Amino acid sequence: MREAIAQTLKAHSRFVVAAHKSPDGDAVASTLACTHMLREMGKEVVAYNVDGCPEQFRFLPGAEDITTQLPEGADVGIVLDASALERADSSLRDCCDLLVNIDHHPYSEDFGEYYWVDTQASATGVMVYRLLEALEQPLTLPVAMCVYSAVISDTGSFHYANANPEAFRVAAACVEAGVDPWAIAEGLFENQPLPRLQLLARVLNTLTISSCGRFASVYTTQDMFAATGTSGDVTDGFVNYPRSLKGVEVGVFFRPVDQNNTYKISMRSKGQVDVGTLGRSLGGGGHHNAAGAQLQGPVEELQQQVFTALARELDA
Repeated sequence: MREAIAQTLKAHSRFVVAAHKSPDGDAVASTLACTHMLREMGKEVVAYNVDGCPEQFRFLPGAEDITTQLPEGADVGIVLDASALERADSSLRDCCDLLVNIDHHPYSEDFGEYYWVDTQASATGVMVYRLLEALEQPLTLPVAMCVYSAVISDTGSFHYANANPEAFRVAAACVEAGVDPWAIAEGLFENQPLPRLQLLARVLNTLTISSCGRFASVYTTQDMFAATGTSGDVTDGFVNYPRSLKGVEVGVFFRPVDQNNTYKISMRSKGQVDVGTLGRSLGGGGHHNAAGAQLQGPVEELQQQVFTALARELDA
């Protein structure tokens, strides 16, 4: 499938590159890596995300080009890191003649003319790197910076179980191409705006641990956003704090997405609990160790609902 997609990219001129809404590091970085690659091939490219580019990823080359406006038409829409088309924007179907789905999430929907899903890939950015190789394009510094950032983001700086040999090989190739690992680490982790830490202080005060001690959660509220002048796009990584507790198997983070008690739920497992299965049962999706969903109700009730469901998964 990689070779077929490569031939399609060579054959067309106008592209939209998109990833899932509320984009994380892999989504943003793979979007930019693919955008740079195509532009270096002489293609006309629009980098699109329905929610734009979060502040913490705006140091990446080309981040300022990510738009929230779809073009009127394109030959090919490349949808990255989105397990379902609606997670990127269902309108892509109307504005693109062809859709290409490139993803590493299990159970990713077959919504495009081209469907390339590899659950063994550590990051969607790695699949963009493979595509670069199939196209026999040089690994330029802008592409390398974005691919490296995608790998670092989705492997948790090589902490997670998906940090496989390919992830290290791709990262090494990026460093050989001129990437400064400290510059990327500084951009991703050492350049936080003060309001984010002020929000985190409030979020940590909500820490709740299940009666069995194996699950822990935190949440934010609209009032917390208002008090700190922040929004949901600064909360990436908050879920890792409850998971970091000794004895905890799964960390959960609840983030409001509207004023009607609708919450986005992020779950991160240390490996024993398959949160991907739970995410799908709740109408969402994800991997074995990282998943999410959206539920409505008072956050305290949602915490207990998720804890109960996690207990069932642990005992299954």
